This record gives sequence, C-alpha cells and structure tokens, in this order.
Amino acid sequence: MVALAAMLALITVCGCRRHKYENPIAKATDQPDKVLFDKAVNDIERGRFEIARLTLNTLINTYDTSEFLAKAKLAIADSWYREGGSHSWAQAEAEYKDFKLFYPAMEEAAESQEKICLIHYKQMEKPDRDRQQTIRAEDECRELLVEYPNSKFAPRAQQMLRNIQEVLAEGEYKTSMFYRGKGSFPAAANRLQYLVDQYPLYSKADEALWQLADSYKKMGDRFEDRAAAACTRIVKDYPLSDRADDAAQQLKDMNRPVPDADPVAYARMKYEQENRQKQGMMGHVMGVFTHSPDTHAAAKSGTPAMAATRPTIPLSVPAGLAGVGTAPGAGASDVSVQTVSDSSVLDSKPDARQNPPAAGGTPAADGSPAANGAASREGAATGNAPVAEPASTVTAQPLPTNHQPIKRKKSKKQQKAEAQQQQPQSPEQAAPQPTAPQQAAPQQTAPQQPVQAQQPEQQPK
Repeated sequence: MVALAAMLALITVCGCRRHKYENPIAKATDQPDKVLFDKAVNDIERGRFEIARLTLNTLINTYDTSEFLAKAKLAIADSWYREGGSHSWAQAEAEYKDFKLFYPAMEEAAESQEKICLIHYKQMEKPDRDRQQTIRAEDECRELLVEYPNSKFAPRAQQMLRNIQEVLAEGEYKTSMFYRGKGSFPAAANRLQYLVDQYPLYSKADEALWQLADSYKKMGDRFEDRAAAACTRIVKDYPLSDRADDAAQQLKDMNRPVPDADPVAYARMKYEQENRQKQGMMGHVMGVFTHSPDTHAAAKSGTPAMAATRPTIPLSVPAGLAGVGTAPGAGASDVSVQTVSDSSVLDSKPDARQNPPAAGGTPAADGSPAANGAASREGAATGNAPVAEPASTVTAQPLPTNHQPIKRKKSKKQQKAEAQQQQPQSPEQAAPQPTAPQQAAPQQTAPQQPVQAQQPEQQPK
C-alpha cells in the first residue's frame, strides 16, 4: 500500500508540473493585449493548446498593431510543436515558416529554423529504414547554418547535423555490405566511395575505406590504383585506426609509398576516441522498441559536409551509357556506343544490317541491297534466273496459325435432325418419286424438300 501511495503521489506531481514557456514577456502592464498573451502562455504551460490558440488568434485579429503580435504568432507555432504528433508537427512547421517570412530580422527567426530541424530530427528512423525524415532534417540544419551562422543556435544545429550524417552514413555502409555479401563488388565499391567522400566524419570511415580497397582488389588488377588510394587515405587521415598497419602493409606489397599521418587528423581522431560515448545496457534493450536511431558514435568535432553530392556511377557501367558528363575512363567495359549521323551507313556497312533478304527472297552475300540487285540482273542476263519483281508488288501472306476451331454445343433440335438423317430408310421412302410432266416443270419455283424431313417425329430411335 505504501508503494502504491508513493506511485500515485509521483504521478500526481508529474501531472501537475508546469512546463515553462521558453519566450515569456516579463513586462508588467494591464493592457488588454498583454492580458490575452499572458493567459495564452499560461494555457500553453498547462497543456491547453487549443484554448491557447483561440486566445492568440483573438489577440492577432483584434489588436493588429500590438507589440505582442510577433510573439503571439510564434506562440501559436510553439503550441503546435508542444502538442506533438505528426499532424501537429506539420502544422508547427508551416507556422514557423510563416514567422520567418513575416519577421526575418528578429532573433526568434533562427529559433524557428531550429525548431523545424528538431521536428524532422525527432521523426528520424533507424539507418535500415525510411530515410525521408533524415534527409529533410539534414537539409533544414544546413539551412540554419547558412542563414544564421552567428546565432546561438548554430552550435547545436552543427552537432545535430553530425548526428544526422552518422545515421545516413550507417545506412550507406549497411547497403554496401549487402552488395559485398552477394559478390557485387562494383556496386559495393560505388556505395563505399560515395560514403567516404561525402561523410568523412563517419565513425566507421576507416573500416569503409578498408572494405573499399578490398572491393577494388577483387575487381581486377586494373583497379590497383584505386585500391592504393583507399589504403593511402587510411594511413594519412585515420592514423589511429585498427586498419592503419594493415593498410601500410598493403601499400608496401603494391610497391607504393607509405604517407605520413596528418597531424590535424591525428589530433581530431584522438579527441574523438577520448570523448566518444557508448550506448548503455538499457539503451540496447530499449533500442529494439524505439524507432529513433543510435547516435552515440557520432563525431563531436569537425565540420560536417555542407554540400550534398550525387552518388557516382558504378565502374561496371560503360562510359558511353553512363550519360553526359561522365568522367573519361570511368567505365570498366570495352563496349562503346556512338550516335550515327549519316543514314547511309545503315545501307553500306554490314554491321548495321546483317544479311537482309533481297527482293526475291534470297539474302545477299555481303548483306547489302546493292549486291542483291546486281545478282538478280546478272541472272536475268544469262537466262539462269528470272528478274525479281519490285518490292512494292510483293503481297504479304498471312502467317499460319495453330488455333483450333471452337467447338460449340449443338441444340437439342439440331441433334434430333441429325439423328433422323442418319436413320435407315424404308423401301417406300427409298423408291424414287414420280416426276411431274414436262409442261408443269416451269411452274416449280422452289426445290422439293427431302422426303425424310416430312416424316413424323414418332420414328423409332
């Protein structure tokens, strides 16, 4: 009973706790617009968001020249943000963008952009799930750092951007490992190359470079330069990595120079190893039931990538098929494609048309229409072969079909008539009927019906 009473008391205290509003106005006045604003702020802190929005809309519509107009509009957005949920956050994002549009010079404009970042940041999924909200959060954080680089919200937005890029890089790494497991090394190398170029602050960037070098080695000797470049980056940019010694040995085996470690990269990596946080046991247990990704391994220093780049084209795609703007030598295939500008090439070169039929139906020796015409004229001159008719006089014959005729079910009347026709006739029925006189012949206009069709229907079956 004591434990139950303590739990009820804790729930009561937590339920009655007020969540203080971030942007209160401490100016003490008895003006009606100030009274309305204070009442709305109190409702927001108590969780009465709908009532607070009605009060704030009354303030905006009634006192359009009030000094609290901008604060009231921002408070409406904050009420939607505090209410939570995908629908409320979508409304909050629209309100924050309107506030930035109407009041771009105010300090709260940077706060509005930070709230937009947080809206998408809180809806991020794990690396192996949908990345739509993660990409939106990355774009909004970049916009905050570009538009308001000197605001007090910029450092927090920069750390959020590092966490977001950690999640995106983890998704790319898992995808590349899937391709490596299937043996698709060009696809894996393409993903890993994009990963290490776009997200150098990724916690597993050194491991990604090692897998990239191994993928290039398994693709053949002509990619040895790319494998050596990946090993060089490990030794130079990630000197404290577990793969640094193995990468240096690989360079020695390939007779390549081993570079010295970059001092700046060494200091940054040392700082990361000293300040990197690890997820606790409860985090591992509860992480199964949450949709939020784990960002404990994200970098705590360094400048995140501020420009989004497009993924490169896999090396297995031919250079001619890769599209306009492909770097020369990017394709690994010997097949080339070119545009034919002269239409006469189709008639003069046998590669374009291989042995087309002549006008008479006999293919030419070299596959050209000119040879077919010459052979026909030579046969006509010697009398050994007739001159082929022009192609315009040849008519297309219908192709044979294998369709069987559809058998339809006969009616009872038709079946009975066929059965009567198949019955043996009596001597009287088989006797020939007398013919009419010759003068009566012109008067007969219709042929006589068969005798068996006039018999009654009571014939034995």
